[in-house]
Amino acid sequence: MKKSFVTIKDLAIEEIDYIFDLTSKMKHKEEDFGLPLAGKTLGLIFQKPSNRTRVSFEVGMTQLGGHSIYLGPETIKLGVREKTSDIAKTLSRYLSGIVARTFSHDDILELAESSTIPIINGLSDLLHPCQGLADLYTIKEKSQVLNGVKLAYIGDGNNVLHSLLYGCSKMGVDVSIATPKGYAPNKDILKQTINYASAQGGKIKLYDNPRLAVKDADVIYTDVWASMGQESEAKKRKKDFKGYQVNSKLLSLAKPDCIVMHCLPAHRGEEITDEVIDGANSVVFDQAENRLHVQKAILLMLLK
Repeated sequence: MKKSFVTIKDLAIEEIDYIFDLTSKMKHKEEDFGLPLAGKTLGLIFQKPSNRTRVSFEVGMTQLGGHSIYLGPETIKLGVREKTSDIAKTLSRYLSGIVARTFSHDDILELAESSTIPIINGLSDLLHPCQGLADLYTIKEKSQVLNGVKLAYIGDGNNVLHSLLYGCSKMGVDVSIATPKGYAPNKDILKQTINYASAQGGKIKLYDNPRLAVKDADVIYTDVWASMGQESEAKKRKKDFKGYQVNSKLLSLAKPDCIVMHCLPAHRGEEITDEVIDGANSVVFDQAENRLHVQKAILLMLLK
């Protein structure tokens, strides 16, 4: 039976552990796997520009022996030229799987419901699960453990944070969130993940002061203040997020060996400074590399 990857919420703890174990094996012993997806074709339906997501999936599919087809915003206009469900049914006859990068999360859900092949959420305005899994894998790679680690998230309560909340709460990572008023994460997701965290002995706390959130943090994570589709709000957001920059002064309040993460692209000089993103505590580009390895594990699980 076809299974899609739409949200980390749908993954059991054992499945996340399995993905991470498979990721490590593929990252360090790639030669043991051969070309398991030879003859398979992955479609990339992208409504938004992409660097890491597109390149990592295309490279990953090639390294696994398969092929990918990029279907950009002018090629596949979900729900415009034809119904999204019709697109899903048609492409299911041609492809082995689809990565969809959309604005509306409902488009991801409709693709997953209507297709007979796996759908992978490559980002929606609500969630970014591939990023979230790669982030958790990176933390485990650097810290050796996840349970009991404290992650401080500074910035907008966006799709990246939502997926981090699902992943961290399931794996026992404590999360401290600092957002300005009006930029908190989705209330339903927050409520769900607080319950998940409690079941694992973890905690999720909200602050409006970044200095309080980063106290004793093992990880500091940030993202752009205005995501794709929010460009018209950039000026207002820059004002609202004043004081939420991850800089050396804020980093000094965390643990000395605290790692700094950013999902990229970064607006250097806004949410993070050059000296931090390029500094000794930064694992930002290791984190970016791990998108490739984690997604190869996801592709192998779903398409083999």
